[in-house]
Amino acid sequence: MSELLIAAAAGLPMAAGWLLHALRLRDRVDAARRDPLTGLLTRDAFAERATKVLAGGRSAVYVIDLDRFKEINDTHGHAAGDAVIAATGRRLAEWAAVNDATVVRLGGDEFAAVARVLSLADLSWTLAELTRAIEELVMVDGRPLTVGASIGAVAYDPRTDDMDLSTLLRLADEQMYAAKCSGADWLTALDLTPQAGTVNGRRAGRRGTSGGTEAAA
Repeated sequence: MSELLIAAAAGLPMAAGWLLHALRLRDRVDAARRDPLTGLLTRDAFAERATKVLAGGRSAVYVIDLDRFKEINDTHGHAAGDAVIAATGRRLAEWAAVNDATVVRLGGDEFAAVARVLSLADLSWTLAELTRAIEELVMVDGRPLTVGASIGAVAYDPRTDDMDLSTLLRLADEQMYAAKCSGADWLTALDLTPQAGTVNGRRAGRRGTSGGTEAAA
């Protein structure tokens, strides 16, 4: 019996080493699935989780684009711009925790989210909460910076609708752009029919499309 105890004790450091290795590996994998500036999910991780949310019941897809972000960068410098992006990421993460949402930084000053919604009234309330969370002042080196956002949303019900995540993001992006052009805080799609032309699977005129001339952010 004593020999068994000695052998078991000798194996403890090895087991602890393997456990530490496994934990470090898990942390590395998790870090690779997150945006380094905001800590939000990367696109692939978001797509994986968001697809499951959409399949599970009535949901909404949101696209969020900050307003006058280029002005902040040009006036206060890229460090201030990074601080605004990081603050927005934290606020979206807090909103996501309350609303059981999944959030991603798509790139630059653009974000997206998927969350459960029970009704159109619930969606409107969630959009209002999201707008309030994002538009709080951001303090950078003692200076308060005003942050605005244009948000587009589209409701989805897997029982009656047949759209993939990419198409829903495309529709929400249309509404975001319409909100930005009209000065509205947010707009929601009335149906699942695209209203704008498509270039390479994206809204015509969107940044990143050939000849795109997106409205000033």
